[in-house]
Amino acid sequence: MTGMGVELGAQAARARALAVLRIRSRALALALLPAAAAVILLVGGTTGHLVGAGWDATRWAVSVVALVVLLSAGVIALVVARARPAVSPTVAVAEQAAPDLYRLVRDLADRLDVPAPSAIALTPDCDSWLEDRTHRAHGSPPPRGADEIAGPAGPRGPLHRRTAVAPVLVIGSPFLWWMRVGELRAVLAPVVAGTGPSAHPDIAAARRYVRGLDAAVAVCAERAGRSAVLRPFCSGIGWVARLMLRGCQVHAGEMERGVAAAAAERAQAVDYGLRIVAQEQVGLAYAGWDRLLTRVALPAWRMGRWPSRLDAGVVAALTELSRRDRLAEGFASRLGERPACDLLEEPGVVDEAASLLAARLFHGGPAEPGPHWSPVAWDDYPDEVVDRKWRTDAARLHRVLDALGVRRAPDPTAAAHAGGPTLARVLDHLTDTVLPADGRLAADTLRPAPAPASADGSPALPLPLTEAPGAPSGTESADEDTADAAARSAAGSAPGTVPPADAATRPEAGPDGDEPPASNPRSAALAARIGVEVGKEEAATADAAPVGPPASGQGPDAALWDDDALPLFPLQPPRTDRELLADHVTAMVCCAAMDTVGATPGLDWLDGPTLLVDGERVADLAPRVLSLVEDGDAVPLRTWLVELGIRPEKPVRLG
Repeated sequence: MTGMGVELGAQAARARALAVLRIRSRALALALLPAAAAVILLVGGTTGHLVGAGWDATRWAVSVVALVVLLSAGVIALVVARARPAVSPTVAVAEQAAPDLYRLVRDLADRLDVPAPSAIALTPDCDSWLEDRTHRAHGSPPPRGADEIAGPAGPRGPLHRRTAVAPVLVIGSPFLWWMRVGELRAVLAPVVAGTGPSAHPDIAAARRYVRGLDAAVAVCAERAGRSAVLRPFCSGIGWVARLMLRGCQVHAGEMERGVAAAAAERAQAVDYGLRIVAQEQVGLAYAGWDRLLTRVALPAWRMGRWPSRLDAGVVAALTELSRRDRLAEGFASRLGERPACDLLEEPGVVDEAASLLAARLFHGGPAEPGPHWSPVAWDDYPDEVVDRKWRTDAARLHRVLDALGVRRAPDPTAAAHAGGPTLARVLDHLTDTVLPADGRLAADTLRPAPAPASADGSPALPLPLTEAPGAPSGTESADEDTADAAARSAAGSAPGTVPPADAATRPEAGPDGDEPPASNPRSAALAARIGVEVGKEEAATADAAPVGPPASGQGPDAALWDDDALPLFPLQPPRTDRELLADHVTAMVCCAAMDTVGATPGLDWLDGPTLLVDGERVADLAPRVLSLVEDGDAVPLRTWLVELGIRPEKPVRLG
């Protein structure tokens, strides 16, 4: 194999690698300079050329400086050499688990005339790359003739650590399920071609040096935060490492660009036409994967359930996208060809491992299943995730209303169900009715809304009257005054009086700090209390989560990365209190729809949990809920309830 080749990009990459190594050599020369000066002074003193009190003092001073510099350089070199470089979290794929996939990659490497990758791993992301894992902290180097992760034995014994070892090929797991075999080969061609330049000694040495400096900076920052005694030493070592890293930053970046250019140039001869089509599939897979994680997987993760077939869900999501969007037409017709996941012996096991790793990376879930962290199949998602989520949120909403002193039966027509949780209680509490100048409500406001006809033709109960917050009567006045006082207190309290630390993670202002203040004080008070309750429950769930390494077998190679920083890639910023309140009100509406008109929970592959009424997806609920939560205007939501025949005064079943 030619390995490096004659590509212009490869030559430019080698030139930049030599520039990085020259920076390392200059740093070494600078560290040895005081020692060289001390040797010259000592030799001059012993030969009788540099004698006298002044020379003796200089000799001692330079010798001490040389000794300090040598010791410091030795410590820095030791830290750089032993610091563990960052490794991407992946799912190891042994050759026994995917012989066809290994065969495809090796055939591709032979066509490109480059070394084959030493192993294959999967990542729950829409990307592919090569990763060097030859550092001693990542375990023993792979033997010849065997992959790095499958096993330590080999026919010709282990390689020496400095022997050129091909990097690990990391493949995005959604690619295997959405792409066809030919498309996957075309996408992997420029990635596999990168093993040629990576095998060059100069490029490999430059990469090891840069990764060592980067790891040393991270180690020093971590140790400095843990120990006050080591903080000065770690700060000094980190400063030197950052200085050298900045010095070679430009050369290292240009070196990687040259490697990428050389790989792309070499891969042009392999399935060039198919690669153009495959790149379109990469963008489509990324869009479907992002939508699946944020809309479908994230609600399940928050409920302590993790979908065990995320990669298979990508196919369903993108198929649904091709059905809805004319721009994606024709993409689903490819599904008749052989999918790349057929290259795996047990696709379901690999998909489950990748799904668990995705939950850890994007949500911070535990390393292994448990009582509070169990898998869920797509067929069970509506009942075990959607229904449970809605009823749990509705129960939390009514608990907070009880804590605020909001009465259970806001309308005389609901006296028969005074003890049950109703949607009418939520609507009446959040409705913000403003009295006119004369202090009297208009006749239209006091008139009940028209009652919808039931299925048997009998009239249903009328909707509750819109409540005027300034006109409580009888025994209701004390409770209403308490609720109003709590609302005014929460809405007008100073920032320094915001209570629990849990609420600090859910600021009412958005990420940019430009969210307008709530116009409804009751909504603000209720949202703040819900945010506190959700924060406490999430903290309790995190404390109860099991810790420790995952079970042996097909799973994430978690030994190569640190679990303390999970989640590494949060999908969304923390939800604001107002967003939480909107979710809880939506959940209460959906519970009322399920318990009164027979609606059912459903799963939309692009939008996540959805409400199905007569088998049709409800898509116009969100703006009506926001109108109630943000403006205190319940008219759009009440109109929607009347149109569907949902009776808010009837009690619902809570989780």
